[in-house]
Amino acid sequence: MTIASQHDLRRQFRALLESRACYDAASVFDPMSARIAGDLNFEVGILGGSVAALQVLAAPDYALITLSEFVEQATRIGRVASLPIIADADHGYGNAINAMRTVAELERAGVAALTLEDTLLPPKYGHKTTDLIPLDEAVGKIRAALEARIDPQMSIIARTNAEQLTIEETIERAKAYQAAGADGICMIGIKDFEHLEAITRHLPDTPLMLITYGNPKLRDMARLAENGVRIVVNGHAAYFAAIKATYDCLREQRGVGPSDLNAKELCTKYSTLDEYRVWAREFMNVQE
Repeated sequence: MTIASQHDLRRQFRALLESRACYDAASVFDPMSARIAGDLNFEVGILGGSVAALQVLAAPDYALITLSEFVEQATRIGRVASLPIIADADHGYGNAINAMRTVAELERAGVAALTLEDTLLPPKYGHKTTDLIPLDEAVGKIRAALEARIDPQMSIIARTNAEQLTIEETIERAKAYQAAGADGICMIGIKDFEHLEAITRHLPDTPLMLITYGNPKLRDMARLAENGVRIVVNGHAAYFAAIKATYDCLREQRGVGPSDLNAKELCTKYSTLDEYRVWAREFMNVQE
């Protein structure tokens, strides 16, 4: 299996953004999964933040994984990847200055692109935040990230949550991030094609990335491509399938009967979620 240079992989990713097609991103979480995705001819892979938290810490997605831990995992993948890898860089692990450090470290790790979101993190305990930072602060983080980039071929993709914004606000943010120099716009929370098209008709020259989590109302790849969507992330089924397979295999090895627990239930059972709930009640007076 041929491993391309990091620079070449970044050029390949830019070619995807500049194409007229839509590509399904493979969710990768370790070197083996990245090699499998490459061998299966996926055009692009993504290392998700929530998956990394489970893979590295067995922790829920509560902004607990540190930059160094995330970068270590990205580096392991980057050493062997034969396809471009997108890193989910969350909010850049802090403010604009932190975002610069994040870009520098992930560029060294070998990723082809990273997403930088405008959500307010860390969120209120136990909840995925729906609060966004002010637009001018978000623009500043994109500008800072671009300043920190050394290889101009590495893509910086600005991410926003269209579910929490009006259509007009989503368009405003997307245009502002593009004007700041973002190489593409990532959106989460698009409900259906009517919602998508109401936004994309105002962004005719913007390469888009959608995180759909398998939304059946957005499963037409040709129609996505017509609306400027170049990358679609349907979720992280591969990692959850690995959790389920590991559980079933070890049960069989131990002589324990079959279980009907699904991957989501297994993540709740075996992650450190319960410990964090106890600590949150004890030290933060959180009432769930």
